[in-house]
Amino acid sequence: MKKALVAFLFLCVSFQVFGQDGSVKGFVYDATNGEPLGFVTVGVVGTTQGGKTNNDGFFNITKLPVGTISLQVSYLGYEIAKKEIKTKANYTVSTKIYLKRKARTLKDVVIKAKKSEKKFDTRVGTTKITPKELKMMPSIGGEPDIAQYLSVMPGVVSTGDQGGQLYIRGGSPIQNKILLDGMTLYNPFHSIGLYSVFETDAIRNAEVMSGGFGVEYGDRTSAIVAVTTKDGNKKKLSGKIGVNPILAKVFLEGPIGKGQKENGEFKETSTTFLFSLKHSYLNRTSSALYGGLGEPYATKLPYQFTDAYGKINLSFNNGSKFSIFGFNFDDRVNFAGVTDLKWNNWGLGTNFTITPEGSSSLINGGVYFSDYNINLEEADGLPRESAINSFEARIGVTTYFKNYSELNYGVELSAFNTAFKYFNFIGLPIDDGSGGNSTTQLGGFVKLKKNFGDKLIFEPGLRLQYYASLDVFRLEPRVAVKYNITDNFRFKGSAGMYSQNLFSTKSDKDIVNFFSGFLTGPDVDIADLSGKVADNNIQKAYHFIAGVEFEVDKLDFTVEPWYKNFNQLIALNRYKLLSTDPDYLIETGKAYGVDFTMKYAQDRIYLWTVYSYGYVDRFDGIQSYPTPFDRRHNVNVVASYTAGKKYDWVLSARFNYGSPFPFTRTQAFFERVDFSNGLGTDLLTQNGGFDILYEGDNINGGRLSHYHRLDLSASKKFIFQNKTTLETSFGVSNAYDRQNIFYIDRIRNNREYQLPIFPSFGINWAF
Repeated sequence: MKKALVAFLFLCVSFQVFGQDGSVKGFVYDATNGEPLGFVTVGVVGTTQGGKTNNDGFFNITKLPVGTISLQVSYLGYEIAKKEIKTKANYTVSTKIYLKRKARTLKDVVIKAKKSEKKFDTRVGTTKITPKELKMMPSIGGEPDIAQYLSVMPGVVSTGDQGGQLYIRGGSPIQNKILLDGMTLYNPFHSIGLYSVFETDAIRNAEVMSGGFGVEYGDRTSAIVAVTTKDGNKKKLSGKIGVNPILAKVFLEGPIGKGQKENGEFKETSTTFLFSLKHSYLNRTSSALYGGLGEPYATKLPYQFTDAYGKINLSFNNGSKFSIFGFNFDDRVNFAGVTDLKWNNWGLGTNFTITPEGSSSLINGGVYFSDYNINLEEADGLPRESAINSFEARIGVTTYFKNYSELNYGVELSAFNTAFKYFNFIGLPIDDGSGGNSTTQLGGFVKLKKNFGDKLIFEPGLRLQYYASLDVFRLEPRVAVKYNITDNFRFKGSAGMYSQNLFSTKSDKDIVNFFSGFLTGPDVDIADLSGKVADNNIQKAYHFIAGVEFEVDKLDFTVEPWYKNFNQLIALNRYKLLSTDPDYLIETGKAYGVDFTMKYAQDRIYLWTVYSYGYVDRFDGIQSYPTPFDRRHNVNVVASYTAGKKYDWVLSARFNYGSPFPFTRTQAFFERVDFSNGLGTDLLTQNGGFDILYEGDNINGGRLSHYHRLDLSASKKFIFQNKTTLETSFGVSNAYDRQNIFYIDRIRNNREYQLPIFPSFGINWAF
């Protein structure tokens, strides 16, 4: 391992030493608002050399001749721009380029704009989401949300309209790292699963890495979802105000001070802001607007949430920038007499990007602090509580080479404290103490991306992860590769080692899970049920993903088989019967499947279809059992049609089918007698507690009913002379009123269902 590491670092240094020819770097912006444009093609006229911009609009082209060259910048939906640059020997020249929007953007930009990206990036198990694609989904209440779009991703399993949980290729929510501008969010989805904490109009782009992700991401064993927000309009104050039966929102962005341009470009140094606020009042409107339709509208849609997000961004002339952002997210659902869940998450963070003068490198990083609390009270009178507050810091460097090759390396530091209180199925408490547990983690990574011509892409990487509280050091190699057979046919694959310290809980008595608590690996010995003690208390996994991409005319196909081996997992001890029994046990698990994706886009028509097959199980030392999210078959079809001479009508539909979820069946009810007095226990006069006997030898042996749902929406946009727009939309969720299970109270045998047929009307005013 040491020899391999030395050889790898030597190769990385070699690229830096011998790659010192003249080069040009810069940023590409939208001329309308100054927002960076990602994945734009930048070519050198008269040569085959070129590059593409990253998420921040940054590009770098090396190995250029000394003298005057001409850059040609193209991006579908924008006019082609050209700019002359004078290059210097052994020096990187900086520039900025602004693209003007075309009068009308065709719908087929979604596929075409990503074709070159697929050719020069491995992107194994990765799906990129843009605001354009988000708005193609049927919008419930006229408000599209990334939560609705994530649920149609390949390999993603959703618990439905209510519950707010996503499971990605065999991983539970705690095994997925959700990032907002680089900061980890511990619960990004509201209890009403139609909405996330992310404001759609604030999103620049999002990436879903469902497995096999690179070494720059650590401390998770299943998937990554990274959401990046915009910097804010540099030209003028703009925004959107919207209202519908579920929520109201306001979104604002603009310059702080004057936002005028100088010499056709924005001012050398500009400060912008971005702010969003949305509040859901479904707990009130469901009865007022729909009460005449009977239940569950009158009393059984008790959802409310409030999300606030703000950001200030300072941009400099050379493309460097600094931003500070903060948020407060709040959620509550209260089924009277059944369950009352509430959680709050607030955070503050900073990000910076530095473009050193004359260098082909880009430096970025950030510092973040957040606090999350969740509380669940049920009819059993045994409240569950969990809290986690965390500090994170990171810095990374990307150095660019010829032909889309690059070197990426950096370090990360994270520290968090958890507090947890929980009761198992016989009422025994599991508590990590009033002071909670604290831990510190340090990570470092290096990754080389080497493109061999336009055929082979090779990405080896190594992550070094140190878990200080457990004194565990990990070397985690990862690799990704892609081979372009032709311009329209490609093979790809990735593999790697992964680990994490955090784990969460789920009670076997929950048919649908509301509560997820957060714990760190305890500093006590943990054994499996055979008595074998684990070497360490972290969770580990191996990923193996393969894939084929090909295009036929306007059709875009992807097939990805995948396998994840969770070779060590920590779980609460479901077999704990005495207070002296251990709280935790070691499990193993595996997950595998295959995802088929097809896209079609032609002018007015957009079609997206996904079929996923998956198998997920766990082994606790006694028995193998399917996880509660083991959905074998999942089908999603999304269709969108843009109508009208002015392309001002959008008709959308989405159909989802999911095979049944597993659950642990009830075997019997019994009276629980307190034997704390030993032989002095009076069995004749004691009133024991009411309790449940679960099917212990067949965990999750039952299956719920099949899930399927159809959503429809139609929107009309009115454009006024001052360029403001008014958009009206009408949507119907669960159009044929399918009764999909949401929650079951075992003791009372009460059933709650997902949202019934739910018509809504929304109005959005954008200026």
